[in-house]
Amino acid sequence: MKNRRQLSNLVIILAVALAVLWFDQLTKGLVLRHIPLGQSWEPVPAVSRLFRFTFVTNTGAAFGMFPQLGGFFLLVALSVVVGILFFFHLLPVENPWIRLSLGLQLGGAAGNLLDRLVHGFVVDFVDIGFWPIFNVADLSVVIGVSILAYYLWNEEEADTSTRRYRTEETYEKISTP
Repeated sequence: MKNRRQLSNLVIILAVALAVLWFDQLTKGLVLRHIPLGQSWEPVPAVSRLFRFTFVTNTGAAFGMFPQLGGFFLLVALSVVVGILFFFHLLPVENPWIRLSLGLQLGGAAGNLLDRLVHGFVVDFVDIGFWPIFNVADLSVVIGVSILAYYLWNEEEADTSTRRYRTEETYEKISTP
């Protein structure tokens, strides 16, 4: 029964990852076909200073940092993909938020990994003016990591309050005659 549940959880994680990967590659393909490198498309001119699509390439890490380390980041992305697939069974994937989180991270890492393998760079295009230009895969990874961090933070808080309650209860039992 446990193996069937693990397989079901893995299928859900992979379904989320494939949906993210599909949408990421679809949007990047549209950008590659329709927006020249370094140029922008402003679907709503009234808010173009706040939101537009600008095609840039990125050989480095998030937000274009460390462009000279492209090969290293290819290995990092590959490690993330392999790590999630290899270690997912050690995480509390019974929680639907954890499955969603892992699927988002896996799909995002796979999307940027595929870009690096096919193009030698990552296609970035979401330009919200005050933030570095990013893509669907980046957003997916950030949301996935945020969900996981929120879950782990709250899990730790719950464990701490439970431990504190148990300690006080134990103390009362010991100290009362």
